[in-house]
Amino acid sequence: MWAIIGTWRMALEGITKACAELAEGEDAGEAIETAIKETEDYPYFKSVGYGGLPNENMEVELDSGFMDGNDLTVGAVGALRDYANPIAIARRLSFEKYNNVLVGAGAEAYAHKFGFERKNMLTQRAKIHYYNRLKKENLAQQASVLKPYIGHDTVGMACLDKQAKICVGTSTSGLFMKRAGRVGDSPLVGSGFYADSRVGAATATGLGEDIMKGLVSYEIVRQMEAGLTPQAACELVVNRLDKRLREINHGTAGDISVVALNKHGEYGVATNINNFSFVYASSKQAATVYVCKVEEGHTTYKVASEEWLEDYIRTRTAPLEML
Repeated sequence: MWAIIGTWRMALEGITKACAELAEGEDAGEAIETAIKETEDYPYFKSVGYGGLPNENMEVELDSGFMDGNDLTVGAVGALRDYANPIAIARRLSFEKYNNVLVGAGAEAYAHKFGFERKNMLTQRAKIHYYNRLKKENLAQQASVLKPYIGHDTVGMACLDKQAKICVGTSTSGLFMKRAGRVGDSPLVGSGFYADSRVGAATATGLGEDIMKGLVSYEIVRQMEAGLTPQAACELVVNRLDKRLREINHGTAGDISVVALNKHGEYGVATNINNFSFVYASSKQAATVYVCKVEEGHTTYKVASEEWLEDYIRTRTAPLEML
């Protein structure tokens, strides 16, 4: 038995590629790296990797995390600039005994030392998004009040291989127009990701500043260990944090979406927003995209229609013009 799950429709091509490897008995860590690199390399997925949306200084800063559920080793990078495939760098860091989490210049020096590809990650398309944002918000003369873009779509994946090993990984460019050096939940173990092969794994996407307040990925795995199904664990943790945030923030909470996988290949999904999408595949099922709906704390989902899938790609690849 093998299985893999990922956040958002953008995980589809990578998961499809990883499925071929998993079917041949590939290690879960290798499959995670393969799948996330595919997402990072596609320039039209503007919240991850090459083509990711820049910070307030028009610099692309990338965050990524990786965890091996067999030995609980972790690797992560934050505010990484000018290197492709941060997931590969994060995974390489998980092999180190110490210094597993590096940020900024330290992460870049490590990537250089070990021969990772140096690359300008800022695309012309991302520049257009940046300048259009400035113009729309009339912020060109008000840089001190830049507001982050509401989108913050981390690609997170959890994978179970034939050897019963579970790994998890994340990758994101974070909030659009974020402050330089800002790091969200994605590279933080326990918040953006967590894996334990004895139990399962979970990963999150949404507003990092709120997600990290609930350590949602660790909590989901803990609830699964206590006996909850992945679905029940996801809903319990997301609903509890969403309720608490609304209590203290005058009825508001940031976007929180999670996916989880247990040691049997069973999955769970929960969100506090509509139209969250995810991809699941296993030895019994081809890679399939689902779209979520949430009502009174219960997340339901259905297979994405062809129309929905076509619209997803069309809107992301549509030509852009400077305003």
